[in-house]
Amino acid sequence: MRSMDQEVLSTISRMTLEEKVSQLFVTYIHGQSADAADPKNQRDFGQDTAAQVVQHYAPGGVIYFHNSERDNIANPRQVAALSNGLQRAAVSSGAKIPLFIGTDQEEGLVTRIGAPATIFPGSMALCAGRSTHDAKRAATITGHELRAMGVNLDFAPDADVNSNPQNPVIGIRSFSSDPTLASEFVTAQVEGYQRSGAPAKTVSCTAKHFPGHGDASQDSHTTLPIIHRTKEEWSRIDAPPFRTASAAGIDVIMTAHIEVPNIDPSGEPSTLSPAIVTGLLRDEIGYDGLVITDSLEMAGVRQLHSDAEIPVLALKAGVDQLLMPPNLGLAVQSVVDAVQAGTLTEERIDHSVRRILRAKYKRGILSEPFVNENGVDDVVGTPEHLAEAARITDRTVTVLRNDGNVLPVSAPYGTVLVTGWGITATNTLATALAAAGAKATAQPTGLSPAAGDIAAVVAAANESDWVVVLTHSLGAYAAQEDLVGQLVATHKPVVAMAVGNPYDAGYADEVGTWLVTYSSTVGSMRSAAKVLLGRVSPVGKLPVEIPAGSDPNTVRFPLGFGLTW
Repeated sequence: MRSMDQEVLSTISRMTLEEKVSQLFVTYIHGQSADAADPKNQRDFGQDTAAQVVQHYAPGGVIYFHNSERDNIANPRQVAALSNGLQRAAVSSGAKIPLFIGTDQEEGLVTRIGAPATIFPGSMALCAGRSTHDAKRAATITGHELRAMGVNLDFAPDADVNSNPQNPVIGIRSFSSDPTLASEFVTAQVEGYQRSGAPAKTVSCTAKHFPGHGDASQDSHTTLPIIHRTKEEWSRIDAPPFRTASAAGIDVIMTAHIEVPNIDPSGEPSTLSPAIVTGLLRDEIGYDGLVITDSLEMAGVRQLHSDAEIPVLALKAGVDQLLMPPNLGLAVQSVVDAVQAGTLTEERIDHSVRRILRAKYKRGILSEPFVNENGVDDVVGTPEHLAEAARITDRTVTVLRNDGNVLPVSAPYGTVLVTGWGITATNTLATALAAAGAKATAQPTGLSPAAGDIAAVVAAANESDWVVVLTHSLGAYAAQEDLVGQLVATHKPVVAMAVGNPYDAGYADEVGTWLVTYSSTVGSMRSAAKVLLGRVSPVGKLPVEIPAGSDPNTVRFPLGFGLTW
């Protein structure tokens, strides 16, 4: 049996330049079937079906999404069939190399494949439970279920340290604002994804977004954020989770489209920066695994250069694989042209292809690219997995205030109004409370409730025994704060529950009872219901410190705080 290096070198030796360059790209595709025509594939790639896209371009990988634009996901069996169809196309074309098939299954806020797959509440919620064992187990279950569906690359965990409460794009996707905590939980998840089981059960996982997106005040999807970290601050705050991920043998690290002028004054985004990708990640941290860009469709990387220039610049910076170029054909040709012109060497391309193939070898992708479509239900969303997810989620709920000992609510539970943000979240919580014996009604009001909606909710509150109001980005929506204030003014017992960023609890000081779930998943709402009614004692501890509103200099709730009973 040949070793990994023998297998990889043998494969590279028979590849053409064009085949090597194609391995450097991970593309989106359209549709839920490999062989069904989708007009968007013709629009974007000049091909009718997703399989034809793979056959024509022979990319190194594809990425799945669940949205109206790139509708790849319906249910686990369908995903498995799509994966097999794409792998058949890959091994019958080009260099006959199986695909990375990836998705963003961070859990919580960023979950591409929903129920009946097992769903966990996300990074910050897991850290609130303070159990690295639970974090590892969540990653293990997620990884095994993804692999059963033919997904062999997860763009998770998020390794950013969320040091800026106003961060608009990371927040609860981060484990913590504390570098040590974040590092411990990132390492636990790397072990869960990559080390729990035989290669055919594990997935490559991805620490993102290097050198650290946690202090951003802008969203790199829409602009190029500037982070004013010094080198010393970066080393102390942002680097630790990436260092530990590297030491744990993580297969992939993803770059961020951010500018860090105190480290690289060139003005380039980190993705295109030799000082950051090669200088910090390769040389200082010593990482020799696969480096992939964040999506090349994002505005943060497209401010200074054309779509033809960006892939070449990323490779020159030290990146290996390029995610979602807006024009795949243009991107591939630009790299081929750069090699032929001497801007890049074929040896440089070989270095990256070697890393890509090594990762595919380690995960058994080269030897076992296909999955058993009939066996999906034996792995995905099993009763055992769902029970474990419920147990883990029960440990994540954090109680920050309980003035007057409003909680837990004693039986008989009376009538409860569940209102505030989230149609699904409010209805799920009301259903869970009703199943436990309360007379619960859901009346959602959205992110920015209208005056008439607030008035209707206040009227309903006056007819209820107690109220639960779900908040989401409270400080950004004055109407939400108005809703909360008017509910408190009814003098009914009011429980405010932050179902997104915990920083909501730094606002609305008039609320005497505050819970944080860090998540609006069905599981999180069911766990919250158990806490509200005393079926489960809260054990969650804050993974971040919460400032007083938008004042970063005043701490309302410290890191590690959490009440129990």
